[in-house]
Amino acid sequence: MLPTDVPLSHLSTSLLLLLQLLHPASSFFPNVWSLLAAPGSVTHQDLTEEAALNVTLQLFLEQPPPGRPPLHLEDFLGRTLLADDLFAAYFGPGFSSRRFRAALGEVSRANAAQDFLPTSKNDPDLHFDAERLGQGRTRLAGALREALVAARALDHTLARRRLGAALHALQDFYSHSNWVELGRQEPHPHLLWPRQELQSLARVGDPTCSDCEELSCPGNLLDLTLLTSGYFGSHPSKPPGFGPVFTTSDPDSFWQQLNELHALGGGDEPEMCLSALELALLHTPPLSDIFVFTDASPKDAVLTNRVESLTQERRCRVTFLVTEDPLRVQGRARREVLSPLRFEPYEAVALASGGEVIFTKDQHIQDVAAIVGDSMADLVTLPLEPPVVVSGRPLGFSVDALLQRVTVRIHGEVSSFWIRSPAGVSQDQEEGKGPLGHTRRFGQFWIVTMNDPPQPGTWEIQVIAEGMPRVRVQAQTALDFLFYFGIPMDKGPHPGLYPLAQPVAGLQTQLLVEVTGLGFRGDPRDLRSHFSHVVLRGIPEGAERGRVPLEPMGPRERGLLAASLPPALLSTTGPFSLELIGQDGEGHGLHRVAPQPCTVVPVLLELSSSPGSLAPGSKAPLSLHIASFSGPQDLDLRTSVNPRFPLTFNLSRVRLEPNESVWGHLWLEVPDSAAPDSVVMVTVTATGREGSLVPPTHAFLWLLVLAPAPQDPLAATAHESGPILHSTSSVSTLVTRGRAGGGRVGICWWGTVGGVLLLLGLASW
Repeated sequence: MLPTDVPLSHLSTSLLLLLQLLHPASSFFPNVWSLLAAPGSVTHQDLTEEAALNVTLQLFLEQPPPGRPPLHLEDFLGRTLLADDLFAAYFGPGFSSRRFRAALGEVSRANAAQDFLPTSKNDPDLHFDAERLGQGRTRLAGALREALVAARALDHTLARRRLGAALHALQDFYSHSNWVELGRQEPHPHLLWPRQELQSLARVGDPTCSDCEELSCPGNLLDLTLLTSGYFGSHPSKPPGFGPVFTTSDPDSFWQQLNELHALGGGDEPEMCLSALELALLHTPPLSDIFVFTDASPKDAVLTNRVESLTQERRCRVTFLVTEDPLRVQGRARREVLSPLRFEPYEAVALASGGEVIFTKDQHIQDVAAIVGDSMADLVTLPLEPPVVVSGRPLGFSVDALLQRVTVRIHGEVSSFWIRSPAGVSQDQEEGKGPLGHTRRFGQFWIVTMNDPPQPGTWEIQVIAEGMPRVRVQAQTALDFLFYFGIPMDKGPHPGLYPLAQPVAGLQTQLLVEVTGLGFRGDPRDLRSHFSHVVLRGIPEGAERGRVPLEPMGPRERGLLAASLPPALLSTTGPFSLELIGQDGEGHGLHRVAPQPCTVVPVLLELSSSPGSLAPGSKAPLSLHIASFSGPQDLDLRTSVNPRFPLTFNLSRVRLEPNESVWGHLWLEVPDSAAPDSVVMVTVTATGREGSLVPPTHAFLWLLVLAPAPQDPLAATAHESGPILHSTSSVSTLVTRGRAGGGRVGICWWGTVGGVLLLLGLASW
């Protein structure tokens, strides 16, 4: 038997030569048959045969053939090594390499078999998967010892098979781990030294990569300081860095759960903020407010665009309260200098959702959160002119007779500011009561509550500050609006308006507006209030893209308006604000803006499923329709599922000419372990090819997993005739809990108490 105390580095010269010449690769496949599915890919077989031929060449160079001229390395450079050429050069023309190639084939086939044998294909220890690098190193060392013992026992077939298994594991280490991404150009010095512990390994609970739904997903690594492996398949499945969701209809349970959340650890910026926010959006009702409390930048910034689109799809407003100076951090040890731009993903999500990013200090967070928490329900945000705040330049906003409780919030590195009414009365930043309202300050956060009733007309604000100060004006009013986009459908048995989540470039689109709050107080002036036209304004620069008249639809008291948006108005992709302009009952100007920006998307994506729900253990077909109306489009398509159910898709790339469309098919597998009464979100993302300026487009589809229907017809009748929900409480709660040691939590909460609708979202990491 081989002594266990003999280091592997002293075992076999030829074996070590073979191992040393294995170059790290980014990705490769089991055997030659994989080339049918992925032409041009490097296989385990390629690596094994190339390494074996390199080792053989080195042996032939070091031990010249007796009675023959020595081999020269330059004779083999720049061309593919072949066994026939190598043996002919060493032993002479006509010498057969058949037995060598047969022996090498045994090693290669044993290597490839590791990905297919039932006993090895799903074992993460044999493939350096699932953060089991230490266990993988132990199995690798064991396979190498077995190969040497079998060779000494003259059982060459067994030795070759064990060598093939060892080489597969070794190749997987460099492919499945981030050793190369860490900048290492040499083999791992301790990988074949069992007595030396592997250092700086990621743990199972450490978030190190975003989800990958394709064979290749460059850029999904989140932490390049630890040695980490990937997760492949579902044995075991990748653990979340965030979640799970906690739901309750009991207010006491909600507060108990909230009080049990503690921030542990911390200081290891960045964090998995956007992943948890996406999970919160999945379970939050539309038109909700979500608040994110954090002291770190996002580790998963790759999700920024998808979360932006999801906030617009759900029409949820996200506000980030960051308890850290965005420029530098004092008193906290950091591994690296933190960029002041690291919070830009929060800015992008806040802009897309109609929210904001507020930087404050720990001692002020409760007061600031209480103030910001009032910006829900029936409060509207008044548009500023110009929309971009510049230090020293006055801003204007319009107040009409239907507004109450006007508040002005200012935050940033502010040195001074003043507010001026239409009558010319001014008030500066001094705290306390003033001629226009009451001013309170919490660090670099000011709020001015204007006296009621506010004077109608144009008000002005001027701020003197370092950097870019933030200003938001809000007011309480019943007069607001909802809006929808659609395509007129005149053909077919059911003419009408086909709904769109966002307008599509080049497509004739109809805008429907539903005005709320007309005649709310029984005041005749409210019924005389009306909106005459809609303005589309680019974001963030505020340039007007165009304005379209609004036409009443039906009785005036219903508040239904429509506008036809011509393709020329929607020719520019990107976000825009939707503003309604009109007059109140006293002739003053009315100005309302949609809470969230809209976006003109470059292509139409329609993701749909067959009627009905999913069941554990089922496989559901889905359909995707892609259409272009504005020009040629070269698109890459990606899919994702939350939770991570298996999903196959028959399209990865598509080219569309103007007014051309294509259909794709997806198959969603619901595992037996899927929880009944759970929600699944499928996302398809279309992006322009590399270097394209076409913004990504997303299609979202929500599906429900239900338990199998009861077989007893009486039970089924009783279930169907009974109430869907019966509860003495009407508060619904969702809690997104951070993983142990992550130091971050997340919460969404909505419901009604005493007949009053409460919308509260809280996501904290």
